[in-house]
Amino acid sequence: MADRLKGKIAIISGGATGMGAAAARLFAAEGAAVGIIDRNTDAGQRLAGELAGSGHRAVFARADVSRKSEVEEAVARVVATLGPVNVLFNHAGTIVIKPFLETEEEDWDFLFDVNVKSMYLMTRAVLPHMLAQGGGAIVCTSSISAVYATPNEVLYDATKGACHMFARAIAVEFRDRGIRCNAVCPGFIETPHGLREVRELTGLGVDVSDAALRASQGRLGRPEDVARAALYLASDDADFVNGAQLFVDNCFSAV
Repeated sequence: MADRLKGKIAIISGGATGMGAAAARLFAAEGAAVGIIDRNTDAGQRLAGELAGSGHRAVFARADVSRKSEVEEAVARVVATLGPVNVLFNHAGTIVIKPFLETEEEDWDFLFDVNVKSMYLMTRAVLPHMLAQGGGAIVCTSSISAVYATPNEVLYDATKGACHMFARAIAVEFRDRGIRCNAVCPGFIETPHGLREVRELTGLGVDVSDAALRASQGRLGRPEDVARAALYLASDDADFVNGAQLFVDNCFSAV
């Protein structure tokens, strides 16, 4: 199936690498014009150039998505280049892994800024464009960690629980104005983020060995697994799906 996002203009925060980059490629292949917002300028520019070289409309705009002025400037650049946005993939995020009693206030503030505040800022900047068009689709990257607690990840788990509820609450408030907002919830995925999580948890004595991951989710997920789920939620195929959490974890959170 192709053209599921034909005529759509999509922004992907954290879209330069990993799952975000996989989504940018897939959204473009499905007909969307794609705005990539990320603080990784080199990777973002390369990806935008790659997409443009393949005949797609794409633009990169650099921003620290935890900073209001940078988010607003980046969204404005995408809109000026591509047109009013009607798909937003709130994907930007990172992780801090520490024993709880070693977690400092600075860690707490940093991770909530990147993982949660960024969703507020991105959504706040994009929603007026969607409302002016009569609707739009928002997808937020949550995690299995929103519902499945892991030792040494109290901070990360708390941010993803907030992302989970942010998506639901936006859906409820704006449903009757044509806005859909859903969360995609990855398990352990083979990205630099996911592999760092495995490495650091292992160093703290948490069993995330190959055998443990095979038992819990069969294999490491691939970035494309998450991108396909985000595509579904962003597309009109999910027209009656709103305020939902789609787990992409091959049963990790179900057993």
